[in-house]
Amino acid sequence: MSIVSSLSPRAVSAPESGIVEIITYARGKENLIPLWAGEGDLPSPDFINRAASDALLAGETFYTWQRGIPELRQSLSAYYQRHFSADLSPEHFYVTGSGMQAIVLAVQALTGPGDEMIYLTPCWPNIVSAIEIGGARAVGLPIGFEGGRWALDLNRLEQAITPKTKALFINTPSNPTGWTASREDLAAILGLARKHGIWILADEIYSLYHFASADRAPSFLDIMEDGDRIIFANSFSKNWSMTGWRVGWLVAPPETGQIFENLIQYSTSGVAQFMQRGAVAALDHGDDFVRENIARAVTSRDILCDALIATNRVQMMKPEGALYAFMKIDGLEDSRAAAIDIVDKTGVALAPGSAFGAGGEQFLRACFLRDPAQVRDAAGRLSDYILKL
Repeated sequence: MSIVSSLSPRAVSAPESGIVEIITYARGKENLIPLWAGEGDLPSPDFINRAASDALLAGETFYTWQRGIPELRQSLSAYYQRHFSADLSPEHFYVTGSGMQAIVLAVQALTGPGDEMIYLTPCWPNIVSAIEIGGARAVGLPIGFEGGRWALDLNRLEQAITPKTKALFINTPSNPTGWTASREDLAAILGLARKHGIWILADEIYSLYHFASADRAPSFLDIMEDGDRIIFANSFSKNWSMTGWRVGWLVAPPETGQIFENLIQYSTSGVAQFMQRGAVAALDHGDDFVRENIARAVTSRDILCDALIATNRVQMMKPEGALYAFMKIDGLEDSRAAAIDIVDKTGVALAPGSAFGAGGEQFLRACFLRDPAQVRDAAGRLSDYILKL
């Protein structure tokens, strides 16, 4: 028996990320414009870094609260009151080692071997592996794409629910498509969850990146009632340019508090206290920075999408939310091969749509949360490439 074959089949079957494959291939190339990953090009702002640095130098390097320091959980409560008009006590919040860990812990709490969780595809691929490594079955429901727009068929969603279904994973605004559920969509999804007695795992990390109005995107928090089975996973990564910090959080019913504290204990045993001080600063003093990031995203979204749509060779419309242009280029069928060819010939690195599951195979994803001048350069290179096909 080989070393690898002696390992857990679930671990062995975990797929390589199609996004990371392109990053590894393209990293270090000259004149590279990296639109591959879901992050901006700005470093974390000084006021956040200083808060963490001061705490580190003050000796806040010991074991700390498993659920998160009280100050951070209180700041999360205030954040949700400010942005969502939601009256959530600190007992609803659990600090995690990234948004990814928040999702993993929620999946562990909701599913086990033999269970099913439904997700909408194309979808951020990590959720699929998180479900399946845990022993459950990930059931993908393709959303429709027509005339450049993405739309959810609620009848098909209900048809996908079986007696084994334990939860629905709903990411809105969506990575990678930009699809953003309306309040009516969310009400219908919540109605299905109530009818069938299943949970919703809501990934609303891009809620503030909503371009259809000056306000945030609709949220399950707008319509849920006491007793609804909803867990929210979120992260400091996108709003405050903190991707490398790996700090996230869960919003869950207080009754589940000891469960999530236990799951945190047996995975990371909590997030470093000095990092949580930086997260407090982000929440308490970072609204202006978030607004600047959103304005930057809007400008760069328009530059990129206008240029690509003008080629008349790209099927997409400007996304309603999130940080991505998800484009279908006429004549390109294999997105992985296309991503490699594009980075070789233009220096613009995109994520292949095949990495995002069923329905994404012919698409490419570009993250536009970057310097508008750099995005304009990327748009020009891509347009030239497309027009030569």
